[in-house]
Amino acid sequence: MPHLSPEEQFQILKKNCVDLVSEEELLERLKSGRPLRVKLGVDPSRPDLHLGHAVVLRKLKQFQDLGHHVVLIIGDFTAMIGDPTGRNSTRPMLTREEVVENAKSYAEQAFMILDKEKTEIRYNNEWLGSMTFADVVKLAGKYTVARMLEREDFAKRYSDGTPISISEFLYPLAQAYDSVAIQADVELGGTDQLFNLMVGRKIQEEYGLKPQIVMTMPIIEGTDGKLKMSKSYGNYIGFTDEPKDIYGKVMSIPDELIAKYARLLTDAEETFLEKMEKEIAEKSVNPRDYKMWLAKELVKQFHGEQAAKEAEEYFITVFQKKEIPDEMPEKQVEAGNYNIVDLLFNLGIGTKSEIKRLISQGGVYFDNNRIDNFKVVVNVKGEHILRVGKRLFMRLVANSSR
Repeated sequence: MPHLSPEEQFQILKKNCVDLVSEEELLERLKSGRPLRVKLGVDPSRPDLHLGHAVVLRKLKQFQDLGHHVVLIIGDFTAMIGDPTGRNSTRPMLTREEVVENAKSYAEQAFMILDKEKTEIRYNNEWLGSMTFADVVKLAGKYTVARMLEREDFAKRYSDGTPISISEFLYPLAQAYDSVAIQADVELGGTDQLFNLMVGRKIQEEYGLKPQIVMTMPIIEGTDGKLKMSKSYGNYIGFTDEPKDIYGKVMSIPDELIAKYARLLTDAEETFLEKMEKEIAEKSVNPRDYKMWLAKELVKQFHGEQAAKEAEEYFITVFQKKEIPDEMPEKQVEAGNYNIVDLLFNLGIGTKSEIKRLISQGGVYFDNNRIDNFKVVVNVKGEHILRVGKRLFMRLVANSSR
């Protein structure tokens, strides 16, 4: 990215932000001419990243491209406490071993967006793990219970009589102390993190530092179009999903999410985005065309141009032309008669209840014949094509020993 003035950088950086506290402070620090220290803290409570994480990571990459210093803090200490944000009950604490394992894959996947050579990775156990009880008491003394109870989820739980542990009050303070430890100029997060990020400003002031600028990014809905994207809800699109799965999942999102995904997850020009929004709203174009463009763009980001091309060809072949793909996993099965639920269960397709749900939804085909009954018995001999859901094809090859 060419050298840009502070005002030009400001216009790029504030794009798509929901909260920016404050615009004046950000512009003032950009005018200082020094690279800003920009922080994103992530708790590796799960090992896999999805497109919801990509929204904030892409904003972090913008700072990086503009010459600022990015600090990715892996919350190997705070993950053991558990972020109470949005919770209506105390989150179970993770073990040290779980956190360390998750942290490895988290950092690796973050570099699918960030420039590894320009990213400072820090683990907050470095400073939080060495604090004495006296240090914790001193930190806790810098914030009041009344201020903590201003947080919506805490306030609701308190009014409902739902228990709140003291450790949950300590979480925002621990996250805030990260900003003290690395002397952050800016901290990024999702809109659900606004309270925690604002605590960071207050705690930095208490330790004699200039308060960080707070920037929040939108939270995107998952493939169901209703709940926020989350692995827990099964509506996520993961960084490490297979190219054809990323493509297929994007093609399954509701039409009203196309423009939002495009705006937050691609580098499309504003004129193109406005045209897309207008045409989809007016129904002057088939939304599928824009969805196919979006699917290809997202596969390209994580797996490259060739993988994106192949994923699109696969989708067209299998779903638009209703053809069977040339390549698919192959499983050896003893020849004989099988109840369809037992067969799919033994092939590792899912639990028996999940398989029954797929059958009831019309999502299981055996040799192009839809299975509509849990009690169906299929005869396996020679070769057969098994299709489960929209994207899973499997070739069954019967052993002749039976």
